Amino acid sequence: MSASPITPLDYIAAGYWQDFLAERPVAGGMAYETELQRCKLDESLASLQRIDTLLSQIRRDMIKAGTWDEAALLADERHRNFMVFLAFYAGRVLAQQWRHTPHWFGEFELRKRYSALPILTDDFYQHMAVIYRDDSKVDAKHNMPSLFFALEPIGLRLFGHIDRLFESVQGGQVASGLYQAVSARLPNAVNNHELSVSAAVESANKELQTAPEFSKTDTLLARSNSSAASLESSTVQSTAAETTPVNLKQIEPKPVIKPAVKPLIKEAPTPELFSQLLTELKEIEVPQTAGRTEYEQACKVLDQFEQHIAKQDKPRAQIKFSQKHLAAKQQALAKLQEAANAGNSTAMLRLAMYELLDEGLATDSTAGTASGVEWVQQAASKNDSRAQRLLSKMYYQGFGVPQDMTNGKYWLEQAAQNGHAEAASLVSQWQQAQALISTQKQEQHSIKRYQLLFAVIIVVAILIFIIV
Repeated sequence: MSASPITPLDYIAAGYWQDFLAERPVAGGMAYETELQRCKLDESLASLQRIDTLLSQIRRDMIKAGTWDEAALLADERHRNFMVFLAFYAGRVLAQQWRHTPHWFGEFELRKRYSALPILTDDFYQHMAVIYRDDSKVDAKHNMPSLFFALEPIGLRLFGHIDRLFESVQGGQVASGLYQAVSARLPNAVNNHELSVSAAVESANKELQTAPEFSKTDTLLARSNSSAASLESSTVQSTAAETTPVNLKQIEPKPVIKPAVKPLIKEAPTPELFSQLLTELKEIEVPQTAGRTEYEQACKVLDQFEQHIAKQDKPRAQIKFSQKHLAAKQQALAKLQEAANAGNSTAMLRLAMYELLDEGLATDSTAGTASGVEWVQQAASKNDSRAQRLLSKMYYQGFGVPQDMTNGKYWLEQAAQNGHAEAASLVSQWQQAQALISTQKQEQHSIKRYQLLFAVIIVVAILIFIIV
């Protein structure tokens, strides 16, 4: 990937990257540059997950501050530079997976080379795309599959919602985030064409060498009624009489990488529905009195599992733990259930997440789904805005429940009334859209009335003319 840039955007992309590495300011400035430096942009797939997390956080912060305005932010050069830089970076990561030099085309070049593309001139997200592989070495039948409009998933992550749908210029659904979008275009993800054996082994070994450990020190999952240990401590405790030490480094070792066997990742470890819920449980405080101690004890264990899972490049179901760790997790889930049974809505939601992911205390997935839905509904009935927002998403998406737009809208409005900022913003936008539709219908109705009145006047005038 050392070939010289060949298009104007290639020069710009290279300049952005070099300036970022040297911590030099980009012309016009770039928003969130400090936060990006903390994301550790090491050109790995995992770094795209860190970027997606940052984008979700930026979205939540803007909603809370009342600045979640897509048009206004796109008019701001610093925010545009931020999004363009992320697009350049994602293209760089994707091309590296293909062992190819990324080449960027702007709107003029795209129209010239790919006239069949329905590119909209005023669409910011469609004005640039990267070619990330050599199709002649992959499949001659492909017309333009190697084009990646990297701004589209960024825009969806920041501004997408039920009333702001993003349509891909290449057709199909826009991925919700860069990790998902890039993963879907990895070598083995496109018509089963693979990299060479040596390249696959080299890539896999590199990921193994850079993969973070579950814990830097031996961690104890101890059963004790002491609550002195902190979340960052290497000792995690839950209440019981005896102490059972568990070394978190006893997680089953990664298998030896064999040629052309490396699994493909097409999704983040935790579905976005629940990764957002985990964030909200920490950021949106709902006063709890019942079951608070049990909930905190359970979370000291479960948080460490979630931190480990978040660092993986594979779905949750594929992550292996030792029997000792699984036993400790079950103990924590039992504590969580105690808190939920006591009426703690935060515990209800977290327990619901594990049940819906088929990781809870239920014996089978069907029972787990039913139990998870019941816990969410019970928490929503307690006016927990986080539960009401989650339930609205479940109805809109048909996740765990039959898809029902009416119920989805009802629970969205309930969440907004109980102070959920994102829900309130969506409801406001929904109402504005409905008002515009209503106004348009009234105007159309008025026009028809005027047309009818005018026609009557013409007819009367003709009759008068004939009679006279």
